[in-house]
Amino acid sequence: MSAQLSDRAKALIDGKSFAVITTIQPDGSPQSSVVWVKRDGDDILFSTVEGRRKHLNLVKDPRVSLLINPPENPYEYLEVRGSVALTTEGGRELIDELGLKYRGEEKYGYDGPDDVRVVVRLSPRKVVGSI
Repeated sequence: MSAQLSDRAKALIDGKSFAVITTIQPDGSPQSSVVWVKRDGDDILFSTVEGRRKHLNLVKDPRVSLLINPPENPYEYLEVRGSVALTTEGGRELIDELGLKYRGEEKYGYDGPDDVRVVVRLSPRKVVGSI
């Protein structure tokens, strides 16, 4: 069962607020990372690199929780829970788009020469928060 994002949630994701993604480690403990996000309809996209801890966790268990707490209003938050799908198709384009959105740089230049970018698509199952 999928959940829809409210207009306020969409605006928050479309802005420049950072998100925290929490994945599940092999031992069952949580692992959290700050990520840049964008929206595709009600899905939320972010990027990672093949082989990094976040990627390995998502391959093993696609369940996640994503939290956005905008700095201009610390009492407001959005949590999106669901499962992710992974693909390398469009990976370079996504990180370049996110780099432009968050850093104002047309090309994201911080990956190593052998890094393979992965598009992570979170389809909301549950949306909660104070928005």
